[in-house]
Amino acid sequence: MKQYIYKSIYALGIVCGFFALTGCDLDRLPETTLADNTFWQSETDLRGACNKLYVDLPGFSHDTRADDIIGTAANSTSSGSWNVPATSGEWTNPYQKIFVCNNIIEKGGNSPLGDAQKNRWMAEAYFFRAYHYFDLVKKYGDVPLVLKAFDSTSDPDIKMGRTPREEVIQQCYSDLKFAEEYLPDIDNVSSANDWGRVSKSAARGMLVRIGLYEGTFKKYHSLQGDYKAHLKVAIDAAERLINSGKHALYADFQKLFYFDGEGRANKENVFVKIYGPNGAGAVITHNNSRGMENAVTVTRQTIDQILYADGLPREKTALKVEETTHNDVFINRDPRMALTFYQKDETAYKAGYTPFSNQGGNGYGIKKGFMLDEWNTTNKETVDKMIIRYAEILISYAEALYEYNGQITDAQLDATINKVRARVGFNVRLTNSFATANGLNMLEEIRRERLVEFIDENLRYNDIIRWKIAEKVLPVAMLGLKYNDADNLGTHRENVASRLTGPGGMFNGKKVADQEDIYVIENAENRTFDPAKDYYYPIPTYEIATSDGNVEQNPGWR
Repeated sequence: MKQYIYKSIYALGIVCGFFALTGCDLDRLPETTLADNTFWQSETDLRGACNKLYVDLPGFSHDTRADDIIGTAANSTSSGSWNVPATSGEWTNPYQKIFVCNNIIEKGGNSPLGDAQKNRWMAEAYFFRAYHYFDLVKKYGDVPLVLKAFDSTSDPDIKMGRTPREEVIQQCYSDLKFAEEYLPDIDNVSSANDWGRVSKSAARGMLVRIGLYEGTFKKYHSLQGDYKAHLKVAIDAAERLINSGKHALYADFQKLFYFDGEGRANKENVFVKIYGPNGAGAVITHNNSRGMENAVTVTRQTIDQILYADGLPREKTALKVEETTHNDVFINRDPRMALTFYQKDETAYKAGYTPFSNQGGNGYGIKKGFMLDEWNTTNKETVDKMIIRYAEILISYAEALYEYNGQITDAQLDATINKVRARVGFNVRLTNSFATANGLNMLEEIRRERLVEFIDENLRYNDIIRWKIAEKVLPVAMLGLKYNDADNLGTHRENVASRLTGPGGMFNGKKVADQEDIYVIENAENRTFDPAKDYYYPIPTYEIATSDGNVEQNPGWR
């Protein structure tokens, strides 16, 4: 924790100085004291302090820790090749941001403003404190719960031990309920100067995300306590958000991820990080671009999860065709297949897409979110990042209902899963009778819908962790494209022959696929997952040492 407090000194200086606001003169104070008692005098001060919280939001990234997308090099978490670090930003960065939140809550609460003014801005800090504590809990489980602003580097709480995760999560709920009460309605943060600020919708969306995660994690990891109580938090928050009438699915799935999908006009936006120059408001700086193309590809495991036009999975459908060309895999599929991935010769990266041409790797090329029209402009893909969108609320609501009740009604499926399908013209309804008639597991189908809808949106790793299936889906061969000689590919067969499956999908003496000529991106022999330890991150040794041993290492990492 000592590293955390020293970084927090720097963070406090940013709060006071980032927006060139006066009245915070830290360099005249003793090094062991944190004070900014000439700040926090006006609503402008509180707003300026809260602006720092938005700068700290994570930007666009590809999460290659799971089994859905894969980069050009192995991810150490996904492959199980990680070790205990000496230090790690995964631990210290959230705490640095939490300190900023604590400082706003404590100092802002003591400002001379009226309660309504104070609570509006403190609510933003409460929201972000919950956001960052949830990030820590997902990775580490029990973590030190610090709810005050340090005013001295000798404060004994700097060496605080780990707080039980249930207590941390309950604090997250408390913080978000405060935020929901005092944050403005999303329609009141829709102006150019306010768009991107958190709203009641964002608070409800985070309650849905945390409640579903914690309820299912507690259930499938057999933790003590009432997992249904967490699911009820998610269900209730989802219903408040849905019933608010403030949100709807954006009509065009492909344009959802373009400039067209920016701003309050897109009712699917629940919580976003804004970028410029299109978003020229005053919440954060606007000098970053998306810049995510040609970096990762999608695994064959993910492709095979996408349903066929009859609503059935690959192992049950009669619509599957023999793949003699790359584009055959797109035939008779859920429309999101063609909206998410490139077909051969489809315009991509200024040229026609060619499998095995190293456009991000030898998996399936991601089209979703790529804006070819903007490639050569100065605005190069400076589109806003959707952190929570309404489709997530609908699918999470369906999952929470099923996990809570052990069933879900057709009316609830129509209001959630089937509504998301209908947006792209996939009009095969998931119903209880359809599942029964075709031998489908309803929970698996809800989970499938989540995977397909949110490919490359940074949800999959957390899902396989909370469902406790990482031990099943990670320590296996990561598969890529099918090689078809008829495609006039970007590489000759002899260049990849040693990486292709043989008859029956065999590779290195093991069956890894359902057909031959599937490219093996990573060998199963090079991938491990130890369920005794790998469901949690290792705590950096520096944090343990400087806590005088109060912070203990996670099991299996000792």
